[in-house]
Amino acid sequence: MNDHPIAQPTDPFSEQAISIVLVEDNPTDAELTIRALRRGRIGNHIQLLQDGAEALDFLFCRGDYAHRSITNQPKVILLDLKLPRVSGLEVLRQIKSDSRTQMIPVVVLTSSAEDQDMIESYQLGVNSYIVKPVDFEQFNQAVQHLGFYWVLFNQLPAL
Repeated sequence: MNDHPIAQPTDPFSEQAISIVLVEDNPTDAELTIRALRRGRIGNHIQLLQDGAEALDFLFCRGDYAHRSITNQPKVILLDLKLPRVSGLEVLRQIKSDSRTQMIPVVVLTSSAEDQDMIESYQLGVNSYIVKPVDFEQFNQAVQHLGFYWVLFNQLPAL
């Protein structure tokens, strides 16, 4: 489990709606992302997961997250690619190949600008691929715009 103070704004066993799942192993990037979302008044319910295995457990209600309801899915998943234990590409593959999770929008938010990572992400069904800007203010703005679109404007079908 995560002990980063800003990282767990929601109780992992709570049934309250999760707006955003952030899968990020770098504590600095995670904190910057969460702060940017909150500055934009977007991140009321953010679940930070620090590796690919934890992300899959959360989304598929296994392990430490077995008490979660599979119907309580996020509005968007922000997914880093370079993750420990299970790669971001494998997480994406499993999300998009399972009928219970395939409709959840997934945005790759990564430092990798490699063509092969982009191509494979889109082949697996990613909804958007964003390379993290190096400049702090650009990063802040990119995350806020991202949050506004995927959490406030994007419409998902009722299942």
